[in-house]
Amino acid sequence: MLPARHFLNLAMLGACLGLGIQFMGGGGLQPLLLMTAIAALLGVHLVMGIGGADMPVVISMLNSYSGWAAAAAGFMLSNDLLIITGALVGSSGAILSYIMCKAMNRSFISVILGGFGAGAGSSAAKSNEPVGEAKSVTTEGAVELLENAKSVIIVPGYGMAVAQAQHPIAEITKELRDQGIKVRFGIHPVAGRLPGHMNVLLAEANVPYDIVLEMDEINEDFPETDVVLVIGANDTVNPSAMEDPGSPIAGMPVLEVWKAKTVIVMKRSMASGYAGVENPLFYKENALMLFGDARKNSDAIVGQLSALIAAR
Repeated sequence: MLPARHFLNLAMLGACLGLGIQFMGGGGLQPLLLMTAIAALLGVHLVMGIGGADMPVVISMLNSYSGWAAAAAGFMLSNDLLIITGALVGSSGAILSYIMCKAMNRSFISVILGGFGAGAGSSAAKSNEPVGEAKSVTTEGAVELLENAKSVIIVPGYGMAVAQAQHPIAEITKELRDQGIKVRFGIHPVAGRLPGHMNVLLAEANVPYDIVLEMDEINEDFPETDVVLVIGANDTVNPSAMEDPGSPIAGMPVLEVWKAKTVIVMKRSMASGYAGVENPLFYKENALMLFGDARKNSDAIVGQLSALIAAR
């Protein structure tokens, strides 16, 4: 983030408008070329300050912008088809962005301005840092918990996508279901980098579609669940959203995994998520941390589950 980045954005926007007026007044091709160069810089600089969980909103808004640009070109060219298709793309992207912002308890303006979790919000979060000690578990311990469970919910996040762990997770699901254990997946609306990111990865790994449920469909089932396996998710399972009014993610709907009997969290470390907020879930009595690469741990769990089943 550059110093005074918002002022830089406003200055570039003002320059584009000024050059546009000059071009329309018969200023020749030079103002158009300059405006194009400045607009390119503005686009890059505007998006550079936005990251983490805000990225799906940014991507859908960029799609929306392209639609409105196409509609504007349609008006200039008197092309009705271009106007209609551009308006459809622009409005659908804007509606999708609104839905995602609502799911994260964020406003569109705050997303575009960037800085999620920065400033006063993160200071408030630091003053309410979770207390306690996180407990770790080995893959052997995780296998034992999964094998003895009657119901399991798997909550994937961006970490699963980074580790490309969807295939061993699908194998774990198959092994458990073959043993008569009820296995389902809980998907947060903004898990991953795009809406449906987790659904696509699980479909690629041939996970049955009927056991992949959205947050609103599965949230009420956590209290009756024996084991929840969280794979690379952080902010979307953070209790601060419901328990800490001063948190930057306060009010954001989350998957209430901590209500299950046992929660196993696969993570490389205790680092905070993209929102920059500490996660009290890691310190809860019923939470166990399985540290390491999600792909390697998942492969180990598959191997141990298969060995236990074969030994019976």
